[in-house]
Amino acid sequence: MTDHHDHDHAHAHGHDDDKSQRHDLAVFQHGRPPVDRSAIHGWGADLDHKNRPGYPMERMPQRLDAPLTQPEPQARHVEVLVSPERPHMTPLFGSPQPPKGLSGMLRRAAFKTTENDIRHWLLLLLADRVNVVEGIGEDLARGHVPNVFAEMGIKAEWEHNRVGLVKKVAVTAAVAGVAYYLLKGRKER
Repeated sequence: MTDHHDHDHAHAHGHDDDKSQRHDLAVFQHGRPPVDRSAIHGWGADLDHKNRPGYPMERMPQRLDAPLTQPEPQARHVEVLVSPERPHMTPLFGSPQPPKGLSGMLRRAAFKTTENDIRHWLLLLLADRVNVVEGIGEDLARGHVPNVFAEMGIKAEWEHNRVGLVKKVAVTAAVAGVAYYLLKGRKER
């Protein structure tokens, strides 16, 4: 009874020691027996600012005297697609492959929807796949026959992941067979 009374007396006068404060907190949380958190490495490191190497983030005087100004906007020489959620173009952007052909039409359609719409991302995935086929067509038009199997890494896949390659071939053959069956059935009707 004396220990409890002494603790209340110390608490009332603001003379709590750290251990009794942790004990009260531990008992208070979920009504479980107290846990000695001082044994946990790093526990309470955020309480004392001297133990936080990143505090404060800003220092006075500032480390750099460089003014924070908006960079000069990059010139646009190609079409750049912008999300409808952004009110204006960012000053710097990438433009290595402007949208063109069917894949470009799909990308333009994707950027008419917001980024939280699943259609946006599905259209971009489809546009990527269509762009691969368009690239093969461009190679053939220039007289270059692409080695599709080498570019897809079939040789490496065969050497390092034969089971995965066999599964991919089986799934592709099954999908192609079902597509052929459905198209053949539609023509007969």
